[in-house]
Amino acid sequence: MLDQKLNNYHHVVAIGGGHGLGRILAALSFLGPRLTGIVATTDNGGSTGRLRQDQQTIAWGDLRNCLSHLALRPSLGSMLFDHRFTGDNELSGHNLGNLVLHALDQLCVRPLEAVNLIRGLLKIETQIIPMSEASTHLVALTHCGNKVFGELNVDGMKEAPIALSLEPEVEATSEACCALAEADLIIIGPGSFLTSILPPLLIPQLTKSIRDSQAHVILVDNLTPEYSPASTFSIEDKIAWFNQLIGKEVIADVIQHGNKIELACSEVNGVRFNHFPLVSQHHPGLHDKLALAEAISQVCGSYQSNSKAIDLTKILSATA
Repeated sequence: MLDQKLNNYHHVVAIGGGHGLGRILAALSFLGPRLTGIVATTDNGGSTGRLRQDQQTIAWGDLRNCLSHLALRPSLGSMLFDHRFTGDNELSGHNLGNLVLHALDQLCVRPLEAVNLIRGLLKIETQIIPMSEASTHLVALTHCGNKVFGELNVDGMKEAPIALSLEPEVEATSEACCALAEADLIIIGPGSFLTSILPPLLIPQLTKSIRDSQAHVILVDNLTPEYSPASTFSIEDKIAWFNQLIGKEVIADVIQHGNKIELACSEVNGVRFNHFPLVSQHHPGLHDKLALAEAISQVCGSYQSNSKAIDLTKILSATA
């Protein structure tokens, strides 16, 4: 059923980081090679942060998280990739998946090659692409003109920043730009707005690719308020940030949690708002994967029907 509803989409691209993007990719994993994830690489906490500080590498944590969500379970490969060391030593707290990715990166020419080797090992068909293959950090600008450096510190800010940037500025991974250029469906979110969703949109090549795209763009909203400065943002505020960064009003649909299914229950400035019961019974803080896939499928089907109706109206008007 899901395959049939999404059959008209040949290149689906999801953008974000952390658990949110992993959840989207897992929900749509039936698309196989037709699905691509573009992953934020600005994390500087935990095992990833320690590796970055010691080795000057890109952030592997969100990439590992997405690969982990897509890995077949149960399997020895997925268990090893998720393993976190314990004890009172230098390895304590490190994630084996992060270490393996970093080791492969040292053996390969490009970080993307390391990711692809792991995809092959874990039998993952979905493309996983870092937003950039160069190391960079998230920087926020406060109302007073001060800079707050690093994701951890940005999440800990007491008020929302007025702007975000990357230091140093980096080039987008070329494969990410190509994926967006070919995309007929782009999904943004869910996840930490400032530190997971926005970082890829701070790279000019990626925002240009989205701006030039004719893809149907969907924003998936979070289930619960964030414990970050973004907790003060309404969904309209978030859409305004997207429009400013991308330089164009591209979002056509928003998917939000609701007690019942309501397709296009409201429309604001050309953006349709859709409600679905999305909370996982097993993990109340997470989207239910099957419900999320069904929601995306229904919104896409409604969008396609609406587009056909508009095209037919144009044809009839032209021939009148």
